[in-house]
Amino acid sequence: MVKFRLRTPREIATSLRARAKTEPREVEGYLDSHLEEWTTLAEADPADAADILEELGEDAASDLLLELTNQGAAEVLDELRSDLAVDLVERFTPQEAADILAELSPMEAADIIGHLDSEQRDAVLEIMSDDISNTVESLLQYPPDSAGGLMTTKVAALPVSKTAGEAIEAVRKMHEVLEDLSYVYIVDDDRRLLGVLSFRDLVFNAADVGLEEVMVAHPVTVTPFTDREEVAELTTRYNLFGLPVVDTHDRLLGMVTTEAVIDAVQQEASEDFATAMGAGRSETPYSSIPQSVRNRLPWLALNLVLALGTLEAISRQSSIISDLPVLAALMPLVATLGGNAGAQSLAVTIRALATDDVPRSEIPGILGRQLAIGAISGVVIGGLAFAVSLMRADLAVAAVVGLASFTNLVVATSAGSGIPLVFRSLGLDPALASNIFVTLITDLAGFGGFLAMAAVLLF
Repeated sequence: MVKFRLRTPREIATSLRARAKTEPREVEGYLDSHLEEWTTLAEADPADAADILEELGEDAASDLLLELTNQGAAEVLDELRSDLAVDLVERFTPQEAADILAELSPMEAADIIGHLDSEQRDAVLEIMSDDISNTVESLLQYPPDSAGGLMTTKVAALPVSKTAGEAIEAVRKMHEVLEDLSYVYIVDDDRRLLGVLSFRDLVFNAADVGLEEVMVAHPVTVTPFTDREEVAELTTRYNLFGLPVVDTHDRLLGMVTTEAVIDAVQQEASEDFATAMGAGRSETPYSSIPQSVRNRLPWLALNLVLALGTLEAISRQSSIISDLPVLAALMPLVATLGGNAGAQSLAVTIRALATDDVPRSEIPGILGRQLAIGAISGVVIGGLAFAVSLMRADLAVAAVVGLASFTNLVVATSAGSGIPLVFRSLGLDPALASNIFVTLITDLAGFGGFLAMAAVLLF
């Protein structure tokens, strides 16, 4: 008897995803003629379906989304890159967009609706139910990188007068609309937050115990305008699964879930990296060409102006290079070593600042450690640079290369950690084009220092 096994949706998805990377048109045609297979795949794993759509053309992707149920399309939409999700929704009619977005949480729907053009946004909100549209509009008033922009309004909020047994029954009735059941929030008649109780503690308490007796009073809270970095820091510090958001009168507005915090941290990290390199915080590989150019040109222009300082330092010592041309071949070696060392130190410092892991009392110690790292690295790399230079020049020139490499590595590691710390002390974003300034310093120390040492030691 011949045994065979049909492929699972996951196996089909893996195969299609790999194929779509090289032959997207072929996959589009296959899915168009196998819609039942597509719907089964999307229902089984929306994340896999989203991965496939991201490799296809936007016309095909939007058509395939509309082949799913509203709930299924919403689940796949939620797994897509945010910019692609917006682009696909823009291709829907207002009715199609409203039907699908209504299946998302208000927070997720607001993230997409907030990026639609004003005409389509108004049309979609007009079609949605009053309850959903009012919630979405309230979320749109907050900055996207704030607690209000991250929070969900679907939380378990119960009056303080209830017992544990009554609370469990109430939660059972509302579980279908809740996004997170980690915590139950206890409020008064005016919805002011009085305390919090984990769902586990609620279940394991006696049914006749009042919520006021078992709740944790005065929980950690944030306002809707609290920055996402602070939200992430509080969540981590207190090991929370969710953070309640309250207004100025302590009325409960919603909560920021752990999932939202993780997404925010990832977004913050990517934006910090882009900012440090002199690109816009919001720029992605899919940003429009004019937007990307606007983001980059100011920093490139600043880089050009700053580079004139390096050019001036070199031009003042041009006679030295004329007398000893081998210096021109060895000079970039010193600057390159410094640039790499500065980038390493910069990355470590910005990462620590992003996670709020640099108290002011530790700054002298951090700078001292980076200085020591630069010195030790300088001894090792400077020695190697000396040995390499001996193959191309005499002993005196090799000594200049080794000494200049040592000096530039010390300067580079100090600048890489010092510049973002200085920016923070000035109230600026530590990642603000730090790489441009570190590059300037390492180039000046590399080229200028190298030629200055050559002038002193060789002439």
